[in-house]
Amino acid sequence: MYDEDYLHFFATPAARSPTHGPVVGTAYAGASEIADRVRALPGPDPGPEVLDLACGHGALANELAARGARVTGLDSSEVFLRRAHNDAAARGVEVDYVHGDMRSLPTGWTGRFDRVICWTTAFGYFDDTTNRAVLRETARVLRPGGRLAMDLDNLPAFLTSYTPSRVTTALDNGDMLVDRHRFDPLTARFEVERTVVRDGRARTLTFVKRLFGFPELRDWCTEAGFTDVAAYGEDGRPLTASHHRMVVVGVT
Repeated sequence: MYDEDYLHFFATPAARSPTHGPVVGTAYAGASEIADRVRALPGPDPGPEVLDLACGHGALANELAARGARVTGLDSSEVFLRRAHNDAAARGVEVDYVHGDMRSLPTGWTGRFDRVICWTTAFGYFDDTTNRAVLRETARVLRPGGRLAMDLDNLPAFLTSYTPSRVTTALDNGDMLVDRHRFDPLTARFEVERTVVRDGRARTLTFVKRLFGFPELRDWCTEAGFTDVAAYGEDGRPLTASHHRMVVVGVT
């Protein structure tokens, strides 16, 4: 799903979801604000060496680089990485963008980073065994005392606001993206059937993401080698059921 269609609907000023308001987590909807939140998390500022894991089209990585951090961005989507490179060049910032797989990070990265950030629900798209392996890989590339900061849907608020579908439109041209949702309580997996209507043509795809309550994810992080695992809301305060986002922070 991470292709040109995604950028068309979610990474342009015109992207809007009628049922949920402006689309969040894009280059045009708060990268600067998110960078402020990242820097305000407990522990040292995100630097000097930061890994943006599943960096997408680079909105947050470029913003952190503009603030002086040495940032590496890893993503599996070449389409997104091209956009990230172009945006970085336009801003005059340097980010080391790497095409790769979060399930198997480069061996040379062991103990390299002061902080790993994984933002906008970029974790949880594999089976549980593989998701746990991703956390172990993340711990491996952090220095002793390094920190993971991972932003996810907050399960209580997510389920409270659950809707069976969502429509996102690209204004002024009639393009639309329709998501039909199904939540499986036995596996805590959120299943989406997505229909993209663009330039008069339609295509359908499906994807699944795992949703987490904090106690479960805390235990996973502990097993992966993290300590002092805590959770905060999008405002940086201790997590409550009313927060829309869950930011999990762990120390190696």
